[in-house]
Amino acid sequence: MKFNKLSQLFLVSTIGLLVATLLTSCEITTIDYVFVACSSGSGTGSPGEIQTYDADSETGTLRIGQPAVPSGGSSPVAMAVTSDYLNLYVANQGNSSVAHFAIAGNGVLTAKDSITTDTTPVSVAVNAAGTYLYVVSGTESATLTAYSLSSGTIGAAVAQINLSVPGFGEDVIIPTGVFALASNNAVYVSAYDQSAYNPGGATPSLANPGWVFGFAIGSGGALTPAPGSPYKAGVKPSALVADPTSRFVYVTDFASNELIGYSIQAGYNLNFLINGPFKTANEPQAVVIDPRGIYIYVANALSNTVSGYVINLGTGTPSTIATTTGNGTNQTDTQPVAIIVDASLGRFVYTANQLGDSVSGFEMSPNTGSLAPTQVSPYPVGDQPMAIASVPHGSHSIQVVTP
Repeated sequence: MKFNKLSQLFLVSTIGLLVATLLTSCEITTIDYVFVACSSGSGTGSPGEIQTYDADSETGTLRIGQPAVPSGGSSPVAMAVTSDYLNLYVANQGNSSVAHFAIAGNGVLTAKDSITTDTTPVSVAVNAAGTYLYVVSGTESATLTAYSLSSGTIGAAVAQINLSVPGFGEDVIIPTGVFALASNNAVYVSAYDQSAYNPGGATPSLANPGWVFGFAIGSGGALTPAPGSPYKAGVKPSALVADPTSRFVYVTDFASNELIGYSIQAGYNLNFLINGPFKTANEPQAVVIDPRGIYIYVANALSNTVSGYVINLGTGTPSTIATTTGNGTNQTDTQPVAIIVDASLGRFVYTANQLGDSVSGFEMSPNTGSLAPTQVSPYPVGDQPMAIASVPHGSHSIQVVTP
């Protein structure tokens, strides 16, 4: 017997409602809390909020957790969590602020303190020791500022550096990301030269468009440019990450659809991996490495996919993980712009999808790194999610690699 279209639609809707009801009514064992930074409204200046979700230990399925809290400003774009998982920092572009929240054992977020940045914040990072907060900011310039941290509280700025390309001091440098090494030795910033890369606009500069700036961290938080910094990084680097052993750095090139790899020498100097760069899908926007330092995952904003790679632990070379994208294995909702691996098991991958107003979930094979969608993914969230973070629930053990 053939169904007409109305009957088919009714059947699909009924099945979907039944699945949602069963998931809601069944008990799940929470393994992680997942925080998502969203804009709660569509207009300019609309307040931001942080939404909390519980992740199931068996399936990675997300369900609504603690009530959402204001992000401390509008247009939240980035988040960072301390290594002890007790503090969350949120960068709000709308009011040029970074807000600090305490994270309770049950996932409750409590607003503590905040700072106002001189220019619009773009990305934030915390060193592994939990002693410094790094904020990279600017939409017509690029500035890296280090703030002291004391039991999570944001203190005074201890170092501030304006980023420029030697020989091209008048060029407009646009920052895109910041990352602090687990070794606490160095911090890196990805940025591009808008005077050299400006699609549809003037490009008066002959400088290389993409760069990574590296800084050694000294006494009192002092920042000293690493020898050879800034390092060339393709055309438009969009995000960066380092492995847990502080041996390799990887940068996504949004314009060239590539992943660029570097080895770390003498604690903070970068050298290109000689067999790179490595192909991604279209417009790679975000990158993460699993807690074991084995797999790399890249969120591709235009392709609406996640690319996976396995790291050669001797050379740092990433090799593409075989996927079955054709049947949806690595397909996300629309425009993934942020990506994480869950903090507790290191077994689930989540993307924040800006235009999909959702989070896509995947279960990772610990042996191959391949991904499969979690149940009923994607999960609806607030308007325009731009950042995502994860902390372990309670006393669950976590995957840790000691540098």
